[in-house]
Amino acid sequence: MQNRLRTTDLPQVKELQSLDEQLTAFSESVDLLVGDPGLAPAAKTTQDRRSFLTSLGIAGAAVALTFAPIPGTQRTLVIVSGTELQEPLQALKIQFEKIHPELRLDLQFQGSQDIVNKFIDDKNDFNPAVIIPANGQILKELEARWRAQNSSDPFYNAPKPITKTLLVAIAWPERGKVLFPDGRFRWDRLEAALKAKNWANFSGNASWGSFDFVITDPTRSNSGQLTLGLFAQSKSGSLSIATLNDQSASDLIALVKRSVYQPPRSTDVLLQEFIARGPNEADIAIVYESIALHRWSQSTTTQGKPYQIYYLDPTVETVSTAAIVRRSIDERTAQSARTFLDFLTQSEQQATFVRYGFRPVNGDVPNVSDSPWQKNIPGAESKLSVHTLPIFEPEILTEIKRLWERSN
Repeated sequence: MQNRLRTTDLPQVKELQSLDEQLTAFSESVDLLVGDPGLAPAAKTTQDRRSFLTSLGIAGAAVALTFAPIPGTQRTLVIVSGTELQEPLQALKIQFEKIHPELRLDLQFQGSQDIVNKFIDDKNDFNPAVIIPANGQILKELEARWRAQNSSDPFYNAPKPITKTLLVAIAWPERGKVLFPDGRFRWDRLEAALKAKNWANFSGNASWGSFDFVITDPTRSNSGQLTLGLFAQSKSGSLSIATLNDQSASDLIALVKRSVYQPPRSTDVLLQEFIARGPNEADIAIVYESIALHRWSQSTTTQGKPYQIYYLDPTVETVSTAAIVRRSIDERTAQSARTFLDFLTQSEQQATFVRYGFRPVNGDVPNVSDSPWQKNIPGAESKLSVHTLPIFEPEILTEIKRLWERSN
């Protein structure tokens, strides 16, 4: 609750013109009360006591007003984050503003690649103080593009890890059993299904129709880029500019592009559409584990049965990383932004991220009440049994985007 009094709440406050007058009245009332009772007429005792109490209240209120935030001085911090953090940040915003009433958070959400593109091209109608894309490599790309056009540093401090997640696949149970008979995700099985185009050509039920694979737009979202990188790596055994320029990688990315209809701009939008469409229009998707866990119960409500989670092996671990930008942001605002980032990394807020399906930056998933790992979600693993890879280098992601744009 804000520590702020309104002047309309103060008795007789309009009769006093300054804090000095208030304190003088307070002092005189004290003299009357504590002086020799024999020196003061008895008739005045009640009146003097009432005057003292009134002055005491006014003086106390004046002190409160002196130290309360001045109206109009509340500072607004614009935070631009990847959509994967939308729900936990909205929950944490309320808590942060209670602790820091002098600060107001304006949360904006974009696909991670859009965060970079719109910042570099100055296409936002706001000035972000903090940007939090899905991983630190996205910030490296932003820094490289910024330095190509400017001589200054784009950030105030080194970027700060906030929370992490990884890529997983989700599929409707009956589709998943046909696609992955042994219960383990396999890229070669996915590729065969894409080439088959229809379930009838892939030992599935003919009534299921076409095989529908869903990823995000790699030109706008990081999860789409990472999906293509892992898919290409499964073919060659490694991932580099050279292997991406091999014809097999180009053919694979072209196959995916032909198979994916209107890829969504972000992972959160993708999963909402996946749940709403159901198995008739979306069979399998690659998303972040965090959002797959958090929205799992919605699939039961909407479709009558939940989707199954499959862990990619290897998968990519992606760490949501925050940076305080310099453009149009003064030092005082930057300090407020540091306060916000420190708040996010405290244990209480890290527990909130866990409740939304994210993993701590350091250590295993803690035992947090109401976390999705306590809900017996099919396929979910609190302790991973698969290998995790670091995020791909910016030049790899850039080449993946280029191949996607060139594919027909």
